[in-house]
Amino acid sequence: MKIGREHTQRQVLLIFLLLGVAGAGWEPRRYFVMEETPSGTVLADLVQDLGLGVAELAARGAQVVSEEKESRLQLDLQTGRLILNEKLDREELCGPTEPCTTHFQVLLKKPLEIFQAELRIGDINDHSPQFPEREMTVKIIENSPVGTAFLLKIAQDLDVGNNSIQNYTISTNSHFHVFIHNRGDGRKYPELVLDKELDREEQTEFRLTLTALDGGSPPRTGTSQIRIVVLDVNDNAPEFAQAFYRVQILENSPLGSLVAKVSAKDLDTGTNGEVSYSLFHSSQELSTTFELNTQSGEVRLIKTLDFETTSSYELDIEASDGGGLSGKCSVSIQVVDVNDNYPELIISSLTNPIPENAPETEVALFRIRDRDSGENGRTVCSIQDGVPFTLEPSVENFYRLMTDGALDRESRAEYNITIIVSDLGTPSLTTQHTIAVQVSDVNDNAPAFTQTSYTMFVHENNNPALHIGTISATDSDSGSNAHITYSLLPPNDPQLPLDSLISINANNGQLFALRALDYEALQSFEFYVGATDRGSPALSSQALVQVVVLDDNDNAPFVLYPLQNTSAPFTELLSRAAEPGYLVTKVVAVDRDSGQNAWLSFQLLKATEPGLFSVWAHNGEVRTTRLLSERDVPKHRLVLLVKDNGDPPRSVSVTLHVLVVDGFSQPYLPLPEVVRDPSHQDSDMLTLYLVTALASVSSLFFLSVLLFVGVRLCRRAKAAPLGVCSMADGHFPGHLVDVSGAGTLSQSYQYEVCLTGDSQNNEFKFLKPMFSSIIDQNYGGQLGDNPSSPSVLGM
Repeated sequence: MKIGREHTQRQVLLIFLLLGVAGAGWEPRRYFVMEETPSGTVLADLVQDLGLGVAELAARGAQVVSEEKESRLQLDLQTGRLILNEKLDREELCGPTEPCTTHFQVLLKKPLEIFQAELRIGDINDHSPQFPEREMTVKIIENSPVGTAFLLKIAQDLDVGNNSIQNYTISTNSHFHVFIHNRGDGRKYPELVLDKELDREEQTEFRLTLTALDGGSPPRTGTSQIRIVVLDVNDNAPEFAQAFYRVQILENSPLGSLVAKVSAKDLDTGTNGEVSYSLFHSSQELSTTFELNTQSGEVRLIKTLDFETTSSYELDIEASDGGGLSGKCSVSIQVVDVNDNYPELIISSLTNPIPENAPETEVALFRIRDRDSGENGRTVCSIQDGVPFTLEPSVENFYRLMTDGALDRESRAEYNITIIVSDLGTPSLTTQHTIAVQVSDVNDNAPAFTQTSYTMFVHENNNPALHIGTISATDSDSGSNAHITYSLLPPNDPQLPLDSLISINANNGQLFALRALDYEALQSFEFYVGATDRGSPALSSQALVQVVVLDDNDNAPFVLYPLQNTSAPFTELLSRAAEPGYLVTKVVAVDRDSGQNAWLSFQLLKATEPGLFSVWAHNGEVRTTRLLSERDVPKHRLVLLVKDNGDPPRSVSVTLHVLVVDGFSQPYLPLPEVVRDPSHQDSDMLTLYLVTALASVSSLFFLSVLLFVGVRLCRRAKAAPLGVCSMADGHFPGHLVDVSGAGTLSQSYQYEVCLTGDSQNNEFKFLKPMFSSIIDQNYGGQLGDNPSSPSVLGM
């Protein structure tokens, strides 16, 4: 109900606005043209008449608007001249109406301004008078007095004014002349006047020629024959009850409706008293619209009436008796308007589509027309609720359909605006006209990525031009405003060679790796990508892309100790008295890969004495598994396999040389030299660096141990000058050195350092672990406690 009240208030407001604006009109400009003027004729110079420049007419969108769907006038925007668009026929346009005027408007759109104008069409004498009958009969009683007038049927001339019928003449005779009678409607009616008494016995019939002349130059004429019949005496002529009848009839009356009934009486008897009715001065339009019953005098409708075409008719009815006498009356028929015409909506201009960012833009300019009259012809105009459009009344029933602010194409791309026009008749008639308004796109939306950031994974050693992922962005605009181009943005890190790493397909956002990536050199990198539309101006957005390089097992383990590429083989010394579980050496290896590809395991492949040595799988420690006997060979060669946990795994072999000695004072017996493989020359430099670093660390370690031992020996010398570390009696005072595990060693060991009393070069005799319980735990108690077992430090 609230919506209905708002709609009603809206219509009432529009009515008052329309009435106020219409009352503020100005005098229309008038132009004149003769009918049958050739098309293309210049009628006026609107530039001069309106006081505007030619350029201003075009800039303001000037046009000629008329009530007809196809205007008969045309405005030349190049010259500002009003040109006749077609040849005009005044009789077709206006009929008998004078003056013949057609109304039109000169419409200026920007800003809206309307100039009222009318074109008057002048008549030329292009039609001749024409009588409805080629011959008419007039009956006159022989004793009619001189001066008696008898009405004659008039001729029709489609022209008007001076070009219409101006005079009637009759052929020369001695009994009659023609008198011209002027009626109120401007037409001239001829009357036949008796100049001389008639004598039926002398002459029973006369034949005369009646000529109608118009006022054209040259004049045109039309003729009809008059047959005058002289009758015997008939005392009384028929007389109508009323000389003038006035009736009204609704324009929507059905065919056959009774319009009027006339009645005439004759006092004579017999045939002289029998009255019959006929139409007098009947035109073709009257005879095809009304039918007169000759016996009853009833006038009935035989053609549909249209108030908007003809609002009134005049009938002249003649009542004649059998003796030739007649009487006449007039019937004025007024057509009453009914609300039978729906309002019409005539579009003058239409702007479509409408840019979505245009504020308060004129969509359409149209005119409302209702051919009815009075309240039946008054109209109200409105549009449906809930749309961002307004209706503004202008002059002379013009309306403007306007946008109510800027539109949003992404929310709605099309509106169907229904214009509702209703008249104020009873019942009211309503016309609806729908205008489809398209909203054109403006680049007001930047591309939006489906994700704020993207993470892509690629295995190292990939093939060049590998597709690693796709980014995607959407744009809610349309057309070129939604066509997205992708690009790589400069990286934040200037050291990152992005152009040589990644490329992007500008059309679909696919990312490709340009070259093989190396995990060991570059684990991950990130950059920004941009999405730009093709609007004007172009809008863009960006998203972060992170590329993570996945490690492949492409690096074999590398042995740091013992070095395998030296010219001389590295020999480990093993005391023949070493206990089971004695640490002979430890293989130290690394892998440049990561994760499980860098998990290393150790395995003993070959040994000179298979049961003598074992290697721990996880830390590479090589230990003895039993006591050495005299039968064991003094030289042993071990081949170890270092393998990673990759798929497939990679491995490297390590060759160890172990020399069994009876004591540390025994001279070092080198094993045969190993011939270097030329294929290892490429890694000599790296090996040199590693050996240098390892040697430096080892030297510092040994110097620290020697310094510590020297200090301890000096202290013992002061306390027991005769104390000597003797090899003969096997008594070795226990002085512990704590050496914490470093590098890849997993445990800490304490060693007793003993020096021979007669040593000339202060060399180590042996280093003995002091905690056999640790060894027992690691080796499951397989080894016994033998404090005298020698061990050789492989460093």
